[in-house]
Amino acid sequence: MRLLLLGGTWFLGRTLAELAVEAGWEVTCFNRGKTGRDVPGTHSIRGDRTSQADLDRLAAGGPWDAVVDTSVYEPPDALAMATALKDTVGTYVLTSTVSAYRDWPAQPVSEISALWPSRPDARESDSDLAAIPEPHAYGTLKAGCEQAVREVFADRSLILRPGVVLGPHEYVGRLSALLRRAERGGPMLAAGDPTQPIQPLDVRDLANFLIRLLRAENLGTFNVTAPPGHSTYGSLLEACTRATGGGASLVWADSLWLQEQGVRQWTEMPLWRTPAGTWAVDSTRAVEAGLTCRPLPETVEDTWQSLHQEPLVAHTRQGEHGMQPEREAQLLRLWYNQEPSSI
Repeated sequence: MRLLLLGGTWFLGRTLAELAVEAGWEVTCFNRGKTGRDVPGTHSIRGDRTSQADLDRLAAGGPWDAVVDTSVYEPPDALAMATALKDTVGTYVLTSTVSAYRDWPAQPVSEISALWPSRPDARESDSDLAAIPEPHAYGTLKAGCEQAVREVFADRSLILRPGVVLGPHEYVGRLSALLRRAERGGPMLAAGDPTQPIQPLDVRDLANFLIRLLRAENLGTFNVTAPPGHSTYGSLLEACTRATGGGASLVWADSLWLQEQGVRQWTEMPLWRTPAGTWAVDSTRAVEAGLTCRPLPETVEDTWQSLHQEPLVAHTRQGEHGMQPEREAQLLRLWYNQEPSSI
């Protein structure tokens, strides 16, 4: 199998490159060479996906059985890449997101749920996109990327819509923020119901599933999340306290109370989110196609080990995640006293 990765140096791209090389595949990575590092055993082509000359040069380096695009953000960039590779690539794999669904996270979703209205030429700077509140603009753009790829590759496309992806070398900073907090020890503010089901997926399981689909030439669209019942928010935080050995004790505070205090969901309290559809993504099709998910504590432990083996790749979103110690201490005092707050 000849595989082209767009990127191939960060998180999913890096993991996929490592697993594909291990499987004996011939792997080429197309990237600017400015961040991350190339995976040993891969071949690199330097270039910028926004440069037509670079796209033409890339296409001349084929053919490939498949291309995997893990990072495209704006539909015209997806359309340009797909058009350039149309005659030199067999299958176009696009990693999209459950955010492309119009009703997520408010409602449960499946592959037949409606996407955000979009178009293949949509740019973030367009007036109609600028009027869409975050985070829905992101989902709208990703839906447009899907349209762009399908416009060119049609039934030769594979669209994956993951939810939350965790694991070693995750650069957004969700799990690393929880781990660093657990390492600090002491009373640790925890949000909501510890029995709340959650569906994070290990990046290695996502990469293995993608490889499995390509081997089987199983194309189409798949939600890719851990199945219902796989883990809970409580088991996630408990795994963080065990992995770090910091002796943190979880103090569970009511979700409504935390919202009244102005605590930001998803960021200030990583992976805590109250809308009904957040952890209700139907991944039945993926499970039937062979998706398997390792235990969440394994993901947590391996991520903790990776943080000590290699520095976390710098990313602007890392600063969004986690709570300042002073604020957490104040909230804990209020929770213990059950006093109204104007925080």
